Amino acid sequence: MNHRPLHDGWTLSSREAADLITGVPATVPGCVHTDLLAAGLIDDPYLDDNERRLAWIGRRDWTYRTTFAWSPDEHERTDLVCRGLDTVAEVTLNGVRVGGTANQHRSYRFPVRHLLRHGANELTVTFRSAYAYAGELRAALGERPGAYDEPYPFIRKMACNFGWDWGPTLVTAGIWRPIGLESWSGARLAEVRPLARADGTVRVHVRVERTAEGPLTLSAEVAGVSAERRIDGRSAALALKVPGPDLWWPRGHGDQPLYDLTVRLGEDEWHGRIGFRSVELEREAFRFKINGSPVYVRGVNWIPDDCFPSRVTRERLAERFGQALDAGVNLLRVWGGGLYESDDFYDLADELGLMVWQDFPFACSAYPEEEPFRSEVAAEARENVTRLAPHPSLVMWCGNNENLEGHADWGWRDRLQGRSWGAGFYHDLLPGIVAELDPTRPYWPGSPYSGAPGLPPNDPARGTVHIWDVWNREDYTRYAAYRPRFVAEFGFQGPPAYATLRRASSDEPLTPRSSHQKAVDGQEKLLRGLGAHLPRPDTFDDWHYLTQLNQARAVAFGVERFRALMPHTMGTVVWQLNDCWPVTSWAAVDGDGRRKPLWHALRRAYADRMITVLDGELAVVNDAPQAWSGELELVRRRLTGEPLAKEVVAVHVAPRAVTRVALPPSVAAADDPARELLSARLDAVRLVRFYAEDPAVAFPPAAWDADAEPAPGGYRVTVTARTVLRELAIFPDRLDPDAGVDDQLVTLLPGESAVFHVTTAKELDAAALTGFPVLRCVNEPGGALFRP
Repeated sequence: MNHRPLHDGWTLSSREAADLITGVPATVPGCVHTDLLAAGLIDDPYLDDNERRLAWIGRRDWTYRTTFAWSPDEHERTDLVCRGLDTVAEVTLNGVRVGGTANQHRSYRFPVRHLLRHGANELTVTFRSAYAYAGELRAALGERPGAYDEPYPFIRKMACNFGWDWGPTLVTAGIWRPIGLESWSGARLAEVRPLARADGTVRVHVRVERTAEGPLTLSAEVAGVSAERRIDGRSAALALKVPGPDLWWPRGHGDQPLYDLTVRLGEDEWHGRIGFRSVELEREAFRFKINGSPVYVRGVNWIPDDCFPSRVTRERLAERFGQALDAGVNLLRVWGGGLYESDDFYDLADELGLMVWQDFPFACSAYPEEEPFRSEVAAEARENVTRLAPHPSLVMWCGNNENLEGHADWGWRDRLQGRSWGAGFYHDLLPGIVAELDPTRPYWPGSPYSGAPGLPPNDPARGTVHIWDVWNREDYTRYAAYRPRFVAEFGFQGPPAYATLRRASSDEPLTPRSSHQKAVDGQEKLLRGLGAHLPRPDTFDDWHYLTQLNQARAVAFGVERFRALMPHTMGTVVWQLNDCWPVTSWAAVDGDGRRKPLWHALRRAYADRMITVLDGELAVVNDAPQAWSGELELVRRRLTGEPLAKEVVAVHVAPRAVTRVALPPSVAAADDPARELLSARLDAVRLVRFYAEDPAVAFPPAAWDADAEPAPGGYRVTVTARTVLRELAIFPDRLDPDAGVDDQLVTLLPGESAVFHVTTAKELDAAALTGFPVLRCVNEPGGALFRP
């Protein structure tokens, strides 16, 4: 077996009557947008309003061309292997068409040895406009209702390329995954699909491609255990049994041992890693059990981390996964408007103990089930279920995002007039493929979904629920009206970090309108969402701080509420972890990879141990493997910090459990809600709650002493409160775009101190680091709280 990448010497061209682009150096893997950007032919699509001005790229046909030298070798077969073509492509070698493609989610293999020449060879890949292809099929098959007036349901391509309420419309084309020649003789392993179970059994399924009939030897080895058999056909299976394997666990529940598995067929070898574990889904309660143990899901939704996926490296994924882990996350939901992610994605999840919920790529639209789509969907599903089967981190396959709800509740039925909409995929085709190829994992037809086709899909009492009335219409305290089983989507918007916004906009000065905003009425919803919780901003700086703060509070309120309902509620998946470009959105980590205040709030809300208020009681949440016992100290105080009433309650919380503590009357209510607060502490975990919303609290203008001194890797900033300081935050990226801080949104009582560690490679002005607008709090002197 010999593999030769073909990643060098590519050029990009497009022939249009009004314009000719030819001979542009092209990077493979890559896409048209990144090649034009590297050549200086377009401005950065992520800056200002360039997205709109570059819409023409997605409406053109594009040709990639390279030449390479080849000489005959000893092998019988040579294939052109295309791991990913985006999307409608015709592949030509030395002037002869070798094949066509129409699915970004698949790989392709074309036999080409008969076309190869000794010496120079020319390979071309011509991409047809995705808009043209999808538009023709839409006209032929009939309109399908959806969330956006874009033709993404009619092409098997990353849907969010066509724009979303957080993403730009940048319709790509290109060779987005590796391409190369593969030569082989006799036989090769066309597919390897190992299915490992917690009892140590591994059943290795293979599909074989061969040039001649006759017996072959198939063998496999893992953890010192091997098996071998003779095969005569084109498919076979081997069974191995590892005695007493160490089990793979999600983070916080155990270790993540991985075992090297080698499969051999003649001279061909496959190498991969597997983990031993079991996954069960208790469907009525929608509760995951790993290795027989219930796991509360502390999840985040994952969207493609870049509109141009070839730019997402393993290092970038590792950074993003680290941000998820540091925020207490244990599950990533790969959302259905994106991709089946890269091998690096699932490898890292295996290593780090991050569970993966994988949507099949269908989102927010009715989809045609006619040909050619049904065959394309079947092919992509079979390939990707097989590819991802070895990964212990993958815990569920899900049929789609919000399409069942759309059909039931969004008025699609009348508009469809009997046309297909995807039900056959979600209830028949996809579950059949998963049952055949990957019976070690559960399949769920869609999200939201209540467990049966006849039930209302978005019923909080069953299955998974998406809660979007809060962002769209309601105050975030409405989360308290829900008692869901599992919340797979909910969230609240906030702008990106200042440095991200400053890079993305050339506006002088910056205004709230400087940030990309794709959501319908998004700017108005941001302000309406402040409600009675925070003052109305009248400057950009106040808008930026207060809307970021409100995002953090809203999501934390929901997470804390739902965690306190454990075990009735067994998971939350916040919308969303990441962004694909600089934009005001629901993300905790913005499009430049900077952590927003939401990230810091999420880290507290997703901590193993947490205290929150629930229906007039304190909920003491313990998602650790050890019991949590101690004396819970409850103090009602004046804003000056003076105690007015104090109670001590002995508590014991079992592992993975919640204990409710009734608030004693002396601390349950304030004599003067505007001038009092409640503090609760158990060991190192503290809660501070005010008896009134911030604008109704008689805050004094904040006073503090602050000191910034150089420290390894940056600065140590110590803030000592002389008055109560509400939601203290430091934004060092205003001084150095590469600077970060280890904590945000800290409330201090008079006399208390907090230490912040600022990371930066630059020398910063200590006065600037401890002054406005870098250091902020809600009750800062002259701030929005004190303006008429």
